Amino acid sequence: MSFAAFAIARLPQIRFGCGSLSNLPDIAASYGKRLLLITGARSFLGSAHAPRLFAALRQRDCRWEIVKIVTEPAPTFIDATVSALQGEAFDAVIAIGGGSALDAAKAIAGLLKPGNSVLDHLEGVGPELPYGGPSTPLIAVPSTAGTGSEATRNAVLSIHGQFKKSFRDEQLVAEWAIVDPDLLVSCPPQLIAADGMDAFTQLLESFVSTGSNPMTDALARSGIMAARDALLPLYAEQSAPAREKMAYASLLSGICLAQTGLGAVHGLASPLGAFFPIPHGAACGTLVATATAVNIAAMERRDPENPALPKYAEIGRRFAMQKGMKAQDARSFLVTSLRQWEQTLALPRLSNWRITRADFPRIVANCRGSSMKTNPIVLTDDEIAQILAARL
Repeated sequence: MSFAAFAIARLPQIRFGCGSLSNLPDIAASYGKRLLLITGARSFLGSAHAPRLFAALRQRDCRWEIVKIVTEPAPTFIDATVSALQGEAFDAVIAIGGGSALDAAKAIAGLLKPGNSVLDHLEGVGPELPYGGPSTPLIAVPSTAGTGSEATRNAVLSIHGQFKKSFRDEQLVAEWAIVDPDLLVSCPPQLIAADGMDAFTQLLESFVSTGSNPMTDALARSGIMAARDALLPLYAEQSAPAREKMAYASLLSGICLAQTGLGAVHGLASPLGAFFPIPHGAACGTLVATATAVNIAAMERRDPENPALPKYAEIGRRFAMQKGMKAQDARSFLVTSLRQWEQTLALPRLSNWRITRADFPRIVANCRGSSMKTNPIVLTDDEIAQILAARL
C-alpha cells in the first residue's frame, strides 16, 4: 500500500482518563503563579471539582482571576475581556467548560499579550491580518463531550444574526488538553445528545473529508466506534464506561477535524448558528443523517469512483457488524442507523427554531465556507436545500 504525502498540525500534550483533573494544579503551577480561569457560569464552579481544584492551587501558592462566559463567545466579549485585563501578567490561561468556554479562552489567551482586537484576525469579517502572537500558554479542560475544541487551533466566535466565524492559528492550540470523563457527570441528557452528535459528525466528516489521510482515518475509525457504542447508553443512563468512550470520541473528533477539515453538515451549521438560536450540536445532530444520504446519492450518481463511498460503506458494515455486507446495503444501513439516532435522541427539526423555506436561500448562500470545501463532493444549491427541507 502506498501513501500520499500528508502533514499533521500541532497538537496539545494530552492527559486522558478519569481523575486526570488532579494533574491540573501541577501543570498550571509549572508555568507560574498567576493564572486566568475561563469557565461557564455554573456547571464547573458549582460542582464538587471546583473547591478541590482551588484548594490544590492554593497549596502551590497560585493566584487566579475568573472570567465567566454564559453564551457563545462574541468578538465584543473577547475584546472587552482583553481590554479589562491589560496590564495583568498571567502565566497561563485555564479553560474549563464546553466549547464556548474553550473557544473564548483560546481567543483571549491569544490576545492578552498583543492586546489588539480579535476582529483584526477573524476570517471573512475584518482585515484578516496575520496573527503574530505571542499567545499566553493555554490549558484546556473540556467538561462536555462534543466539540473537541481542546485539540483544535480555532476559536469560533459569533454575532447572532450576522455571522459565526473563526479566529484560527497554530499558536492558539492549547499547550495541554486534560480530558477527564468524570466532568461529564453533570451533563443533562439533551446536552449529551447534542454534544455527542457533534462529536460523531466531526468524526464521520473527517473520515470522508477530501483532506483525510491514513493517520486521521485510523483515529476517526476508533472514535466512530467509541461513539457508536457509547452515545445512546450515555443518553439513556450515565455510566462510567460510556462517559469514558464519549470523552475519547470527542477528543479524537477535535484531533481529526484539525487535520482534515469537515463537510456539509458543518458547512450548514455555521449559517444556521449565526442566523438562528440553534445550538451547534443540535444543528449537526438533526442534519447528519440526511446530509450523509445526500452525499452518498450525489456520489453514486455523479462520481461513483469517489473514495468516500467505500468509506461510508465501511462504517455501515461496522455499524451492522457484517463484514460481507454489500457496499450499497452498508451505506443504506448507516443512513438508517443515523435516522434511528435522530428519533432516539429526540433531535428537534429545524422548524423548532422557526426556520422556513423562505430562509433557505440565505442559508445556502452562506454555507460554502471552509467546512464545505472539504466535503467529499461539491453539492449543488438544490442538493443543499434538499438537506434543509428534509429536516424542516
